[in-house]
Amino acid sequence: MPNLLNDDIRGQVKDLFDAQLKQPVEVLFFGSSIKENCEYCEETHQLLEEVISISEKLHLNVYDIDQDSSTAQAYHVDKTPTTVIAAKNDGDLSGKDALTDFGIRYAGIPSGHEFSSLIHSIVLASGRDSGLKPETRQLLSKLTKPIHLQVFVTPT
Repeated sequence: MPNLLNDDIRGQVKDLFDAQLKQPVEVLFFGSSIKENCEYCEETHQLLEEVISISEKLHLNVYDIDQDSSTAQAYHVDKTPTTVIAAKNDGDLSGKDALTDFGIRYAGIPSGHEFSSLIHSIVLASGRDSGLKPETRQLLSKLTKPIHLQVFVTPT
C-alpha cells in the first residue's frame, strides 16, 4: 500500500515534532483481525505507523480488540479502529514503564481535519500539560462527578 502521508506533510509534522515534542508518547491502536468488523483498521494502523516513524519519542502498541479484550476494557475501548494517546513515563521502582492515560481517543481513522487534531494531541501529551488557563483549571477542579465528553465528526 502506498504511503498515506506525502513528503510535504511528513516534513511539516517532523518540523513540529522536532520543535515541540518533550517527553515520550505511547500510541495504542485497537483494531480487529476480522476485516468485516473493522472498516478502516488497515488504513488507520498504517497512518499511525507513518506518524510514529517520524520521531523516536513516539511508540506504538497494537492490540486486537477481541484477543486483547482486557487491555481494551482497561482503556474503555469498545469499537474499532480506536487510537489512544497516552504519556509514556520512565520506569517505576519495579523497572516497568507506566502509561498515563489522558482519556484522548480517536474512533475511526483520524484523517482530514482530524489528522491535525491527532498531531496536536500527541504534542499535548508529550508536554504533559493541557495548556488550559488557570481560570479553567480552577473551574474544572470544582467538578464533583466525572463528565464524559465526546466530539463527533463525520468525513463529509
